[in-house]
Order: sequence, then C-alpha cells, then structure tokens
Amino acid sequence: MIGIPLRFKTAVALVLLGLLTLLAGVGQKTIWAPAETVTATAPADGTAAPLTVIDQKLRTLHGGTVKINVKGEGSFMLAAGRPDDVEAWVGKTAHNTVSGVSEDSKSLQLAHTEGEAAAPSPAGSDLWVTTENASGELNYTWSAPADGEWSLLLASDGTKPAPSSISMTFPNDTSTPWAVPLMVLGGLLMLAGLALLVLKPKAGKPGAGGDDAGESVADESMKDKLVRRARAVRPAGKPGPAAPAPVEPSAEKQPGTSAFTATFTAKRAGVAMVALAATIVAGTGVAAQAATPAPSPSSSETAGADTAPDSPVLLDAQFRRILEQVSSTVDAGDAAKDAAKLKSRVDRTELEVRTQNYKIRSQVGAYEARMPVRATKLLTTVVTSKRAWPRSVMAVTQGEGNVVPQLLTLVQKSPRENYKLVQTTPLQPGTTFPAIGRTGTETLAADDKSGLLYSGAEALAGLGDRLTKADSTFKDKLVEGQSSPYIADTLAYQADVAKTGVNGNFSFTHKVSPEDTVVFRTADGGALVMGKLNFAFDGTPKAEGDKLAIGDDAAVLAGGKETSTGMVLNFAESMAVYIPPTGSKDPMKLVAATRGLVGASFK
Repeated sequence: MIGIPLRFKTAVALVLLGLLTLLAGVGQKTIWAPAETVTATAPADGTAAPLTVIDQKLRTLHGGTVKINVKGEGSFMLAAGRPDDVEAWVGKTAHNTVSGVSEDSKSLQLAHTEGEAAAPSPAGSDLWVTTENASGELNYTWSAPADGEWSLLLASDGTKPAPSSISMTFPNDTSTPWAVPLMVLGGLLMLAGLALLVLKPKAGKPGAGGDDAGESVADESMKDKLVRRARAVRPAGKPGPAAPAPVEPSAEKQPGTSAFTATFTAKRAGVAMVALAATIVAGTGVAAQAATPAPSPSSSETAGADTAPDSPVLLDAQFRRILEQVSSTVDAGDAAKDAAKLKSRVDRTELEVRTQNYKIRSQVGAYEARMPVRATKLLTTVVTSKRAWPRSVMAVTQGEGNVVPQLLTLVQKSPRENYKLVQTTPLQPGTTFPAIGRTGTETLAADDKSGLLYSGAEALAGLGDRLTKADSTFKDKLVEGQSSPYIADTLAYQADVAKTGVNGNFSFTHKVSPEDTVVFRTADGGALVMGKLNFAFDGTPKAEGDKLAIGDDAAVLAGGKETSTGMVLNFAESMAVYIPPTGSKDPMKLVAATRGLVGASFK
C-alpha cells in the first residue's frame, strides 16, 4: 500500500499537472489564439505595367471574405469580371498577375507578362459586372456577384502604370482543436489528485507477519497466477523452452516488497504524465501561434463546373445597365435626328434604318418615326451561353411608346467593344413569344439544323420565298397568326402595285442577309431565328415616255419624285421566326416583323 507521504506527493503532482494542462487549453483560446486575419502585400520592386490582374483563386484561397487595399497616384479603377472575360480584354497588353500568396502568408506572388505597352481604358466596358473608381486609395471587399469564378482587373487609364501598392487581407484559421481536450484532461487530472487526497485505501487482511507479511503473501499469490497464465498461453503440443524457476522474493533482498513496487510504479507514472503535460503545454502553445490555414485547392481542381464554358455571358444587372445606356443613346439620336449620336450603341440594320428615317423626317414631317427603344418594363431576356465572340443577346421590352412588345437584338463583336443594338422588331399582335431559359441558352450557327425541322438560314430563306410568291412551297410550312397579317399584307401590297401600276413592270424580292442571322435555342428544343431580309422593289416603265412616280419619303432618298428610266426601292426587314424541333408536326411561325425604307434610286 502506498504510504501517506507518497500519496500526498502524487496527489499534489496530479493537481499541478491538471492545472498546467487546463491553463494550456485556456491559453489556446486566449494568449495563444491565432490572429483572425492575415495580410499579404505585393512586392514593391515589381515591374510596372498598365494592367494588373488579380487571379480568381485568391478570393477563395482561405475561405471567407477577402479585403483589398490599393494605393496609387491619381485616379484608377478596379473591375470584376469572369476570368475568361478579363483575359480576353487584357489580350496582348503587358500586365502583372497577382497569382498567389507566399508560404508565410506575408507576400503576394506577382508574375509579369510582357506585351503591348498600352491599352484602351477599361472603364465602361460591358464585360465588367461591377467597377470601383478611386483616387489615391481604395478599400475593396471582394465578394462574388454570382456563382462561379470572378477575377479582378486593376488599371489607371490603360496608358499609365496600374497602382503597384496592393495588400490583401484574408481570414485566418482560428480553430484550436486542442483547447477543449486539454481543458477536459486538466480537469480530470485535478479531480484525480483531489480524490487521492480525500479517499483512504482499505486496510489489508491481518496475517502472521502483519501488514507487510499480508502484502508479501498477496504479491506472491499474484506472481503465481501470472506464471500460471504465462504457461497456459503456450500452444498445446508444442513444448517450449523450460520455464525458469520462479524466483522467490526474499525479505533480505526486497524488504517491504509491495511498498517498493508501488513506489516505483507511482514515480514512473508521475514522470510520464509530467513529460506528457510538458510536451502538450509547450507544443500546443507554439502550434497555436503558428497555425495558418491550409491553402484551398487551385481553381483547376475545384471550380471547373462553377465557371463552365457555357455560363451566360451577362448577368441581369449587366443586361439592365446595357439596356439603359442603349435606350438613352437612341433617345438622344431620335430627339436630335442625328445618326452620329447613335454610333456608340447602335449598329448594322438598326443604324441604317434610323439614319434614313432621320433624313426623311427632316424633310417630310408626316413620316412616321421608328418605335422608341425602352429599357423599362423588361419582359424577358435571352442570353447566349456561347462565350466566344461575337456574342448575341436579346431583350423583350414594352415601355412608353411601344404599342406591342419589342424584340431588341444586341451583338458584341469583340471583347473590347460594347454591345450594340442591331435590330428592333415588334412582336406580331396576338403572338406568343416562345419560352427560352433566362439563365443562358445555346446559340446556333445559321446553317446548324441539329434538333430542328429547319436551320435558321433555311427558315429565313423560306420566309423570303413566302413573302415573294403567293404560291410559295412554304405556304403551309410557315404561318402567321390571324391577327398578325404581315405576310398577307405584304403579298396584297405587291399584288396591288402590279395590278394598278399600268405604266410599269414591277418585281419584288426578299433575300436573306446572312451576316445578320442569330439563332437562339428555345426551351422545347426548337429555335428562334432573328434576321434581316433585303426587300427590293424594282420598277421599269412599260413603254417609252412612261413615267413612274414614287412617294415623298422615297423622293428624299432618290433626289426626285418621277423617273422615265426606272427605279429601285430598298427596305430592311427585321424578322423573327420560331422553328419547331425535329419530329414536330407544327409549321414554323412568324413571331415578329417590321420594315424600314433604307434606299431609293433611279436607274
């Protein structure tokens, strides 16, 4: 039995050991607790460049919110965009890339790429989802505007060096996994020490030799049992080496055997526990201070699906901003009847039609203006998921001055150009717009017939034939609603001109303009094709001396009202046709249509 002095020493050692262990656990939550953030700074000796790209993987490197501080001379901007958009805009321009963080989390890793010395100003680009403008210093909280990957572009005006003083503050790993176990272990050790002080051991049975003799007998009995157990575990039938004769303890060599054994065991346990506690207390404190979060996997390992190649090219916020700028630009041009005011946001068919409309209206007050372009009352959007350029998108709006909803088709030719309005096409009255996913849809090449009854090019060519000939083979393959008589009215107009124009021979053609064709996949597997037809109205006098007269509107463009040699009127027709999917028995349908006079000349 352990003597009273040894029990007291062991109890005190356990209490002290428990107290140290408890303090180690508490220390991990307080004085040794890791910093909540770590800040990394870009090297000051980096090569100057007009653009700096901050790689998308830094936003999720440590999880949580990343804060960026930028200092520079004069004005500069920080823009957020998809990584492929940022890369496409940067192009061949020399730039720096903040690509990672050093192992000690104190320095940002900067890579320089040689290239062209200057670029246009990135301010105002439609590629950016958000932009921050600053002068001197910018504090920016980097958060994702939507799912997927997002990079940052830092620049002054594209010609001056981008700011080089950049620091990024990341959330740190503040977890202390050893804190609670240490506190629990410390409490248990203290309780064990107190229990050893308070609880008294039971006295052994008295024997012939007193307590010591009783303890010796107990020790001898235990040894005999151990020897017998050791012999019993030898496999049967396999005699082992002769067991050594048990050594009988003697009182002369081992006085007070049980007390000696207990003393040695207690001391050995105490030393082990003290060593363990010292290791834990010293080690965990250092570990707590040195704890840094492990870097998250690189973008190539984790984010493949988030920024998939088929991500929609515009978010709703981007699209609305673009529409507002387009609408205000067209309003300014319409008010001044000045086509020069349109060129920043209007192109191709719509620019051609409005330019001629302004010219006619400046001399013919009664001539009807084009339908206004509105960004308000946005009914739906159609966004391509094709990330290569040119990119096409479409909006359906019906604001003030729009008698029926209007389809607005916009195209972005290249990364450094903004979206421009290329067609405005009012829906045919009573026509239902086909369902198209708003989160991004496929765009098809004009000659792509996959999954469709007709390709986009075939559909528009069929419409051209249908508008040209009353007995067209597409008469039953392409129809319009009963309240949408664009095709019927066109055929009636052409027949009436041919019948009443007794002094002339007239012909009409509606030919596809291939470069203006855009095809969007619809939700049912069909497609909506937007395109332009060049409508030519050709007239020649029947006999010598006969004259042909044209209207006041065409006269403005032709430079006169009558001709004895012949004339040609040209109209741009903006059209939209729904194409059913393969296997459907339904005909194609004319969804939207309009025309505008764009040319008149005498032969």
